[in-house]
Amino acid sequence: MFAPFRHAALIFFMSLAAPVLADETILTVTGAVAQPAEGEAWTFDMASLRQLPAARIETTTIWTTGTQTFEGVSLVDLLAHVGATGSSIRAVALNDYAVSIPMADAVAGGAVVAYAQNGSEMSIRNKGPLWIIYPFDGNEIYKSEEYYSRSIWQLDRIEVITEK
Repeated sequence: MFAPFRHAALIFFMSLAAPVLADETILTVTGAVAQPAEGEAWTFDMASLRQLPAARIETTTIWTTGTQTFEGVSLVDLLAHVGATGSSIRAVALNDYAVSIPMADAVAGGAVVAYAQNGSEMSIRNKGPLWIIYPFDGNEIYKSEEYYSRSIWQLDRIEVITEK
């Protein structure tokens, strides 16, 4: 009688611990962006994110122990790739938690949309598959509650916003 529920629960919990499939959409970008080649929104799977220029940050965080190495796409490169023209982004996690990030954070040496931590893809349980991370150790300005709150994990989608 409870077998279907147990099976669904098992699949759910396994998805929390497992890395995402390479062809599964893990990021959607909408809003004030260029028209994508296909569809209404920019969609990225792990393979397509890895085709963009890679960025690496070595830093400590308030959520982890010791220095961590994050690899991903710099926010500036991602937004340039999609032709973003807005003044801020709304970054939304899998659980619909959302933060507003000013476009000024999209600079060289700034925030990275990380897809790997210490050389491994991040599972949902480990704040993945995507985590916006700042180089906290590389710039003292990033060591503040303001930037910590922008470091959204389990990133699912970005909306580029033009404020008037």
